[in-house]
Amino acid sequence: MKSKVGLWIDHRKAVIVFLADQKDEIKIIRSNVEKQKRRSATSRSGGPFESQAVQSDDRQQRGFTGHLSNYYNEVISCIRDAESILILGPGEAKGQLREHLEHERLGGLVVGLETVDKMTEPQIAAKIRQYFLD
Repeated sequence: MKSKVGLWIDHRKAVIVFLADQKDEIKIIRSNVEKQKRRSATSRSGGPFESQAVQSDDRQQRGFTGHLSNYYNEVISCIRDAESILILGPGEAKGQLREHLEHERLGGLVVGLETVDKMTEPQIAAKIRQYFLD
């Protein structure tokens, strides 16, 4: 059964709300992605093997991007059968998810993309319900 879906997403967590007649269903997906480690001037040993002590920046970025891609694919697998999708979130993750949806040929299901700050699960559900009722 096709349903209206809204979600709040950042790089750490996605709160997905499936709208139903009687009760909304909420599913949470955590990315378990760690913030990228940065090199600092004080962490350099200056020794002959310093370059092997910390991964190169491009290798870290590839790992981070790959992990996020798996996270977005998990989110998409939950919302693939939606009739329409509203995406909310504070940062870049909402746009990145939209790009992944477009790559999967599901971009036409996205009815809105809104920048919102941190919200509780009930606030997210209320905002999504209000969006689809208006």
